[in-house]
Amino acid sequence: MRSLWSLGLAFLLALTSRAGGLEIPLEVEQLPTITVQTAGPVIALPFEGSFSMRCEAKGNPQPVYRWTKDGQAIDPLFDLGVKKERNNGSFVIHSERLAQFQGMYQCYASNNLGTAVSEEIELIVPSTPKFPKEKIAPIVVKEGQPVILECNPPQGIPPRKIYWMTIGLQHIEQDERVSMGHDGNLYISNALEKDSRRDYCCFAAFSVIRTIVRKTAMSVVVKSSYAIPERRPSLLVPSGVQSEVRLLKGEELVLECIAEGFPTPVIEWTKTTEKLPKRANLKNYGKRLTINNIEEEDDGKYTCEARNSVGDTVHYFNVMVEEPPRWQPEPPKGQLAVVGSDVHIKCSASGKPRPVISWRKNGQPLDGDTTDVDFTDSAVYQCEVSNRHGTILANANIMIINLPPRMLTNDYQRYSVVQGRDIIMDCKVFSSPPSTVSWNKDDTTESVEGERFSVFKNGSLQINQAGKEDSGEYVCFATNSEGKSAITALLDVKVSLYKCAFIIRYFLDDGMLQIINVNQSDKGTYTCTARTNLDQDTASALVTVLDVPDAPEDVELSEQKSWSVRLAWVPGDDHNSSTTEFIVEYEESQWDPGTWRELQRVPGNQVTALLTLHGHLNYQFRVYAVNGIGKGPPSNPTDRYKTLPAAPDKNPENIQIQGHLPHQMDISWEPLLPVEHNGPGLEYKLSYRKLGVEDIWKEHLVKRHAFVIKNTPTFIPYEIKIQSRNSHGWGPEPKVVTGYSGEDLPTASPQDVAVEVLNTTLLRVSWTRVAQATLRGHLGGYNVHWLRKRSLLHSNRIPEERHFLTFPGNRSHAMVPGLRPFSEYRLTVNVFNKRGNGPNSDPVTFQTPEGVPEQVPILTVSNAQRDSITLVWAPPFEANGILTGYLLQYQLINETLAMGDMQEVNVSSADTTQWLLQDLGEMSKYMFYLSACTRVGCGPQRMEEGSTVTEASEISEAVNTSKNFHLIDGLEPGTVYTVRLLAKSRLDNASIFEDVIQTRVKGKREYLHLGVSTQGWFIGMMCAVALLTLTVLIACFVTRNKGGKYAVKEKEDLHPEVESQGMNDDTFCDYSEENPLKASQCSLDRSMGGDSDYGDEEECQFNEDGSFIGEYSGHKNRGSARPSPVTA
Repeated sequence: MRSLWSLGLAFLLALTSRAGGLEIPLEVEQLPTITVQTAGPVIALPFEGSFSMRCEAKGNPQPVYRWTKDGQAIDPLFDLGVKKERNNGSFVIHSERLAQFQGMYQCYASNNLGTAVSEEIELIVPSTPKFPKEKIAPIVVKEGQPVILECNPPQGIPPRKIYWMTIGLQHIEQDERVSMGHDGNLYISNALEKDSRRDYCCFAAFSVIRTIVRKTAMSVVVKSSYAIPERRPSLLVPSGVQSEVRLLKGEELVLECIAEGFPTPVIEWTKTTEKLPKRANLKNYGKRLTINNIEEEDDGKYTCEARNSVGDTVHYFNVMVEEPPRWQPEPPKGQLAVVGSDVHIKCSASGKPRPVISWRKNGQPLDGDTTDVDFTDSAVYQCEVSNRHGTILANANIMIINLPPRMLTNDYQRYSVVQGRDIIMDCKVFSSPPSTVSWNKDDTTESVEGERFSVFKNGSLQINQAGKEDSGEYVCFATNSEGKSAITALLDVKVSLYKCAFIIRYFLDDGMLQIINVNQSDKGTYTCTARTNLDQDTASALVTVLDVPDAPEDVELSEQKSWSVRLAWVPGDDHNSSTTEFIVEYEESQWDPGTWRELQRVPGNQVTALLTLHGHLNYQFRVYAVNGIGKGPPSNPTDRYKTLPAAPDKNPENIQIQGHLPHQMDISWEPLLPVEHNGPGLEYKLSYRKLGVEDIWKEHLVKRHAFVIKNTPTFIPYEIKIQSRNSHGWGPEPKVVTGYSGEDLPTASPQDVAVEVLNTTLLRVSWTRVAQATLRGHLGGYNVHWLRKRSLLHSNRIPEERHFLTFPGNRSHAMVPGLRPFSEYRLTVNVFNKRGNGPNSDPVTFQTPEGVPEQVPILTVSNAQRDSITLVWAPPFEANGILTGYLLQYQLINETLAMGDMQEVNVSSADTTQWLLQDLGEMSKYMFYLSACTRVGCGPQRMEEGSTVTEASEISEAVNTSKNFHLIDGLEPGTVYTVRLLAKSRLDNASIFEDVIQTRVKGKREYLHLGVSTQGWFIGMMCAVALLTLTVLIACFVTRNKGGKYAVKEKEDLHPEVESQGMNDDTFCDYSEENPLKASQCSLDRSMGGDSDYGDEEECQFNEDGSFIGEYSGHKNRGSARPSPVTA
C-alpha cells in the first residue's frame, strides 16, 4: 500500500491574543538558541588527527553548556580528558585512545530562562576488520553438484568490496555457472572437474580505512563422473518461496536469485501487474536486479524465475519502500508572545513507518496531558520525531514577555542626501507587544504626512525626492501598552554638484561605454563610431533591459456562485522575460483582516482562474506575475465578494489518542482553521467504541479540540471518529482511527536474568522478556540497574555507586559498559512503558576480573649524582587488582630527543616507592618510564626526564629540628661549597634553601679564635665611645629644655641611619629572610669563638616533614654568588 504517514501534535498555551514569531535582538534577555552543531554521524578514523564536536548557541544571558553521552551526563574535561572551548560548548577529540569516545552525544545550552537541545551526534570508532582464524575442511563433491564457498566478510566502514582470487592474486573466472553473490559467497551452479583447486581465497577491501583482509584459503575437490545427470533448478539464494525486502526511499534496491541445476539455469525477472521500471538494471549475468534511487512507486511484488530444459522454480519478493522522519512542511518555530496571549506550537512530520512524536521542555520530557502543563513561563520546547529509521529534533523558543519599546537605532544620528534623491532614516525598535511608530518634524505634534513620506513596518521613514525644506530634526516615537520611547534623527539636504544626469550614469573608458543603475529608459540601439583622417567605421549593439513584470490590470470577477468564482485579468508588460506563472492571493475581513494569503497558482499562459472558496467569508482578490527575474508588484484588489454560509466540507485531522492515567483516554485533534468553519456555530461530534467487540457508538458534542473519556478499562483498543458540524449542517463522513485507553505500570519483572562478564569493564546481561499481558501499556523498553558493592582488593565496603542504562524496544539482552575492574556488583532489570517502571527482577551478583593499574600519579627525579639518580613515586590511586610491583624503563636522550637503547628494571615489591639507578653516564640526560603492574599486566606509563651532574654531592645526617643550627665538619679550608637544605620526605627535588659559601684559611681562623674582647685597644676604644655618648646626651637635654631643635635631630627624623635599621654588611652574622641557614651559621660562629655579640640569636625551627618555619630579618642575599666567610 503506497502511503506516507503524516502526523502532527500541537500545544495550546493557556493564555488570550495572538502574537507572531519575531527575531529578538541579542541585547534583550532571551532563551538560548543553538546556532552551530555537528551533523552526525561522525566516523573517527585513526589516521585523522582530531574530531570536532561542535555546539554553539546564542542567548542572553550567555548560555552555559553541558553534554550527555549515551543518555548519561558527562563533563568533557573530567570524563573524556578533553577541554571545551572558552566561549562555547565545542570540544576537540584527538586520535589517542579513540575507543573510549564512541557513543551518542547530545549538547544542552542553558541560561536562566531555558535549555536548548541539539540533535544526537553519533561518534563511531571503527575497529579493524578481521577474518577469524580457522581451519576449513576441503569441500568434496561429484561433478554436476552445486558448491557454495562461504566468505562471511567482517563488518567495517562502507564501502566494502569483495573479491575471489587465488593466493597468487589471480581472479577466479566467473560466468553464468560460477558467480559471486551479493552476500560475498561464491556459488557454483554445477561443479566441473576444472573447478578443483586448493586456493579459493575471499578478500574484503575497505577503502575508507585503507585495509584489505583475506580469509583462509579453501579447497574444492570435484570427482569426475562418466555422465552428469540432468537436474531441475532450485534456488541457492534466496531460500523459501517468498521474502520481504524493506528499504529507505532513495536507496538502491538489490534483489538476487542464484540457482543450481544442470544444465545451468537462466534467470528471468518480472513485476506483478506491471512492467519492470525503466531504471531497473540486470547484473551478475542476469541473476541480480538493481534499481537506483528507489521511489514509492517502485514497491510491490517482484518475481524471479530460474529455468532450464528440465524445469523451473520461482521466488517472490515483497518490496516495501519506507522513509525516515522529516518535517511537514517545516519544523516548529520560536514565537514571541505577551502575557495573556495564545501560543500555538505545531509539530508535524511524515515518515514510514508512522513516526512517534514526543515533547520536552528545557530538555526534560513532558509527561501527561498537554492541557495540564503550565506554559506561563518562557521556555525552550523540543519536538522529537522518530521511527526505526532515525530521529529528528527541533527547538521552539517560546518567549512570553511584556516589554516597553527599546530603541535599537542610535539617537541623534545624522543623515545627508542630495536634493531630489530619496532618503531612508532608520528607527529600529523592539518591544512586546509590537509598537506603533510615528515620525514628527521640528518639535511639531503632528506626524509627517504626504505622498513623499512613507513609514515602513520596521519603523524606518522614507522621504522621496527630498527638498531643502525637508532638512531639520525628526523624532521617531514608538508606543505600545507598556510604554513609549523616542529617538532623534538629523537630516541635511544638499544641492547636487552635478548638472547632467548623463554624466552621472554613463562613463566612457578606453572605447568602452559603461551604464550604471540601468533602467527601462536605457533600452535601445547604441552605435559606436571610430574615425580617422582617412575613413571611419561604425558598430551597433541592441541593449535589452530585463525587469520583473508589471502588475496585471483589469482584474475582474465572473461566474459568481455560492462557493466559487472565476477571476480574469490582463497581463502587464513582462519586460523581455516571459511570465512563468501568476499567483492569486486573497484577503478576508472576518478572521484576519489586512493579511494577504496565497490561494492559487496559474501557469503564465493563462489569464483566468476558477477559485474554490470557503463559505461565510467576505473576500477580495489580487494577482501578481512572476518571471525569470522575480516577482512583480500586485494588481489592485477586486471588489469584495461574500460567500454564503454552508456546512463544513472537512473534518478535523491529526487525531491523537493518549492515555496518561490508567482509567481514562485523552483525545485531541487539530481543529479546523477559522476560514474553514463555513458558517457560525462550529462544533465537533466525538464517537467512540471498543475495538473487536460488539459495542455501540458513544457520542459527545464538544466545541473544544480535546476530550477526556474517564472510567475506561486499562489499555484497551478503541475506535474513534470525529465529525465537524455548524449551524448549516454536518461535515462529510469521518474516517475511523484506532487508539488505546490509559496505561498502568507493568506488573511483572523480567525473569532468568543472567550476566556474562566479557572483560574488566564490559558486561553482557540477558533476560526473558515479560509477557504482553503484564505490560498494561505500550512497551517502552528495559532498564538495567547496577550497584558497585565493594572492591575485591579491600575487604571494607565502599560508598555505593548506582548506575542504570535504558534500552528501548523489545529486546532480551544488552551490553553494560563502564564497570570497574576487580569489584563486586549487584544487578537488576525492569521493564517500563509510557506510564512508568515495572518491578525489579531478582538481583544478580557478579564480580569483574582483575585489570591493569592506573597510571602512577607522580614520578620525580631526586638526588642526582655523577653516575646515579634516585626515582621517587607514589602508588596508583586505583590498582584495579593486586599490585605486584613496577616496571621501570629508561633510555639516554640528547637535545634533539634522539633515543638510546631502552633499559629495564623490574621492581618486584609493591611497597617500593623509590629506586636508586646506578652506573649512569656523567652529565647525561635520561627519560624514565614507570608503570604499575598487577598479575594481569602493567598499566600506562608515567614519563619523567632527569640528568646526572658533573660533581658528586654528599648528604649529611638528618637536621635536629629542636636546634636552630647544624654543624658541618670535614670541609677543606679555603674551598667554595654549595649548601642545600632539603626536606627529607618530599617527592620532588626542590630545596628549601641554597647558597654558595667559602671556608676560611687556617691563619685567619687562629687569629679570630682569640676573640676581640681580650685586646686592650678594644677596651680603651669602648670607654671613649661611652664618654662621648654621655656628653652628647647632656648637650641634647640642655638644648631641648631651651626649646631649640638641633640639625642632627632633623636629619635623623628625615633620614634614619642604616645601622639603626639592621646589621652592617660587614658583620659575620648576616640574617636573611630567604637564607635560613645563615641563622645556624651565626650559632656556628659563636660555638667556634666568633664575634657573636653583634647580633641576637634567632629561633630556627622545622616541621616534622623538614619544612622550614622560622622567621628571619635583615638583608636578603638569596642565591648570591659572593663567598660568605665561615669558620671551619
